[in-house]
Amino acid sequence: MASTAPLTPTEIAQTASLASHVLKAVSGADRDAALTAVLTHLQANKDAILAANRRDMEAAQALLSQGELSQSLVKRLDLSKPGKWEDMLSGIEQVRGLPDPVGKTTLATKLDDGLALYRVTSPIGVLLVIFEARPEVIANIASLALKSGNAVILKGGKESIHSFAAIAKVVGEALATTAIPRGAVQLVESREEVNSLLAQDQYIDLVIPRGSNELVRYIKEHTKIPVMGHADGLCAIYVHEDADPAKSVNILIDAKTDYPAACNAVETLLVHSSTLTKLWPQIAQALIKVGVSLRCDERSLAALESIPSTAGIVPNPATTITPAVEADYRTEFLDLTLAVKTVDGLDEAINHINQHGSGHTDAILTESKEVADEFLNRVDSAGVFWNASTRFADGFRYGFGTEVGISTNKIHARGPVGLEGLMIYKYKLLGSGQGASSYGSGEGKRQFKHESIPF
Repeated sequence: MASTAPLTPTEIAQTASLASHVLKAVSGADRDAALTAVLTHLQANKDAILAANRRDMEAAQALLSQGELSQSLVKRLDLSKPGKWEDMLSGIEQVRGLPDPVGKTTLATKLDDGLALYRVTSPIGVLLVIFEARPEVIANIASLALKSGNAVILKGGKESIHSFAAIAKVVGEALATTAIPRGAVQLVESREEVNSLLAQDQYIDLVIPRGSNELVRYIKEHTKIPVMGHADGLCAIYVHEDADPAKSVNILIDAKTDYPAACNAVETLLVHSSTLTKLWPQIAQALIKVGVSLRCDERSLAALESIPSTAGIVPNPATTITPAVEADYRTEFLDLTLAVKTVDGLDEAINHINQHGSGHTDAILTESKEVADEFLNRVDSAGVFWNASTRFADGFRYGFGTEVGISTNKIHARGPVGLEGLMIYKYKLLGSGQGASSYGSGEGKRQFKHESIPF
């Protein structure tokens, strides 16, 4: 990884652009060898990287105690969380084992004798990826970029600067042992550099901001470069009137508590009004037992308050049950807080999600395939699930190896963005001396055959 200190933002972008041309030309085996080198070097430098991460964690804990940093961000920062390091390495291994995405034929057409058209996959070019606290992201994105033949410039959050620097150093040392230029993966540290890079539309082909809606909006307003938005994860789960109680409890506990700070954790629970007397209290009891605080609308709150104390909600000192306000249904809490709203049917649930959600991932709990199909078809989100936790919305779990992030865009790539989302295509036309003016209507003109070619 090239040192960015002596380089201007323009030079950083130029270096990445030159590296991208090399990446497009090298073989898939060369790119896999680079991933093997990155993996080996990360394993060999685990102690140094975790030591750097501890420095970031100590600084973050101090800011947390001063009220200057959120608990959810601190959780995302911790690279020593059980399984997090192993998941990072496993993601790189899985990406390496995926088929080479470069140069795959997706369409082949015989236009005429001796004139054949092929559509083949091709790397985008140079990516600028801007993300927040999670230090493992640099390794995940670097592996996807290398495998897909794209150069990448990375900007992480200031909260994890030591972790980023340590991982960046290791990735750079790894690339130096391969056929891939070190300039293929670069790290920038200051916001000023990012602002200047946003003006480098001559060299940078795509910006991918991972973070809040405010971050995505800022990027879109300050660049001419195409932006693939990775914004809030305002996920909802709708409990239909026929939902299975055991499935509902299991799914909701997982979706809320498995990793509350993740963008695919559930933030809004919609309950059918017919569940208020029996199923909803069971769900509430289970959520409160595991430490989830509830912000309830008037009807769901009244249902809990009307239950006799002997059979009602068992208090948990760590939780609260409070009235919800409208803003709660547009809030990504990123902690053990859940907004609850009562709806009178499927239409109301779908309308609420389409009006309040972020287009990330939403789920329905029902035993009716007909109801589920209507929900899956009408909810306008990147991921729509039936009787499954929203936490499954993840590139690793989808088998993509890892992901650049989860796109809520409606063009190019949507949902978890893996290798396929980092590819475009080009058309190759193989001729034998033909000119376009030879084809058309009229005497002596040739006609196109437009026959499919097996591939």
